[in-house]
Amino acid sequence: MRRTFLLLAASLSLLAACSSSSDSGAQSHDTTQVTTTAVAPDTSAPQTTTAVTDLPTTTAAAAPDPTRPYKVFVPTTYTKGTAMPLVVLLHGYGASGDIQEAYFQVEPLAEAKGFLYAHLDGTKNQRGDQFWNATDACCGFGTSVDDVAYVTAVIDDISTNYDIDPKRIFLMGHSNGGFMSYRMACDKSDRIAAIASLAGATFDDTKKCAPSEPVSVLQVHGTADGTISYTGGVIPVVNGTYPGAEQSVANWATYNGCSGSRTPSSPALDLEPTLADAESQRSAIDGCPSGVAVELITVNGGAHIPGIVFPDGSHHITEQMVDFLLAHPKP
Repeated sequence: MRRTFLLLAASLSLLAACSSSSDSGAQSHDTTQVTTTAVAPDTSAPQTTTAVTDLPTTTAAAAPDPTRPYKVFVPTTYTKGTAMPLVVLLHGYGASGDIQEAYFQVEPLAEAKGFLYAHLDGTKNQRGDQFWNATDACCGFGTSVDDVAYVTAVIDDISTNYDIDPKRIFLMGHSNGGFMSYRMACDKSDRIAAIASLAGATFDDTKKCAPSEPVSVLQVHGTADGTISYTGGVIPVVNGTYPGAEQSVANWATYNGCSGSRTPSSPALDLEPTLADAESQRSAIDGCPSGVAVELITVNGGAHIPGIVFPDGSHHITEQMVDFLLAHPKP
C-alpha cells in the first residue's frame, strides 16, 4: 500500500503547476456509501480574456446541475435528525476529487470519527487540467469561473439532503485546493468554521480578503516545497505573488483578531514517513478569540507532495488536518 501511494504521489507531481479521493459503492443515505450529485454555477469553458488581477464577483449559490458532479460519503453512524459535521476536500491543480481522496484517504476517517465528507472536481481548462479559480496567484490563470459560488452551492445542496451542523462546516485542500480553501474563508467566513491547507497560501494582498468573522486556520507546509515555496514566491504564468506559510498564518492571525506571537505548541511530530523521525514542528498564534485557532505545521524537508502513508497504513498529515478541523467549530 505504501509503495502504491508513493507512486501515486510521484505521478501527481507531473501534474502540478500549483499542485496535485476513491469511488465506493452505490447511492445510500443510511449506510457507508458514496452519493453522487452535481452543482455548477458556471458550466462554460474557462474564458481567457479576464485580467488576472480581476477576481470574479461571487454570486448566489446555483441550483443542482448534472454537468459538475461531486461525491458525498455518509458514515454508518449518520442518523437523520442528528446534525453532523461536514468536511469538503478540494484537490490540487490538474488532479481530481477521486485522486485527492486516494492520496489523502479522508473517507476512513469520516467513518471512524463520524462526519459527512464530500470531494469535488474543479473546472477543466483548455489544456484539460482541472483547477480552482482561487486567488489572483493560483490557479484560474485569468478565467471567470466563480468557484466560490460553486463550492457554496455544493454545501447548500448537501445541507438540503443531510442534517449538517452549520457551525461545523470545514474545508481542506492541497495546493490549488489549499488556495481555494483560503478563498472560501475570505469570502464565506460566515459559513466556514475552519480550513486546513497543505501547501496552499492565502492572498498576498491583504486588501483582497475581508472575512466578516473569524475562521480557524491550519497551514501545513514543507520547507523543501519546490512548487509553492514555504517562503512565498511568484507563479510565473500569471506573475502572481503568494505569501509564504508563515506569512499566510500571520495574515489570518490579524484577520481573526489574534494578539500574540507564534510559539511552538507541541513536541516535534513524525508526519512524513520518508523523512527522519520527528521532522515537523507545530506552532500556534497566541491571543486568539475564544474558540478560534491559527496554527502552522512546518514539515522540515517536506516536499510539495509529501509522503503521507506510514507502514501501518496511517496517514498522519491527513489525521492532523482532520483533527484540527473537528476541534474548531464556530464559537
